[in-house]
Amino acid sequence: MKIEDEIKSTVTLDYSKKVVLNILYTQNVVTDKFNDILKPYEISSEQYNVLRILRGQKGSPANMCLIQERMLAKTSNTTRLVDKLLLKNLVTRKVCTENRRKIEVLITPKGLDLLAELEPKVIQHESSFANNLNSEELEMLNELLEKYRNN
Repeated sequence: MKIEDEIKSTVTLDYSKKVVLNILYTQNVVTDKFNDILKPYEISSEQYNVLRILRGQKGSPANMCLIQERMLAKTSNTTRLVDKLLLKNLVTRKVCTENRRKIEVLITPKGLDLLAELEPKVIQHESSFANNLNSEELEMLNELLEKYRNN
């Protein structure tokens, strides 16, 4: 369905406006469906992102700065996210012995188990959006989005 139909626009939109609206609308559709997957597990997409970052550390601790740098949403409050994950026993947090100002965060076995349980659902979610596109179109879409974003 065209973006004009989705938002019930009665005016003609120029292409630059249509692209922005399409990206924003598509982001909301993808995000809403992703949040539906996470809802039964009582974690947010930002908390999920932190868990994935920590899993990617392969057993090495991450500090708050590293987590913040790798977050998709750069405005996320990393300390608050880690605090919530700590309450759910999905991460541990301790003060670095060499630098007491540095906080080290590790994913727990429970956090790894949660990611393992979510992974097939997340893969299916990602794949469902790609069903209407072939591999060349997916590659082109990625290239175009990167080009668009890096103006």
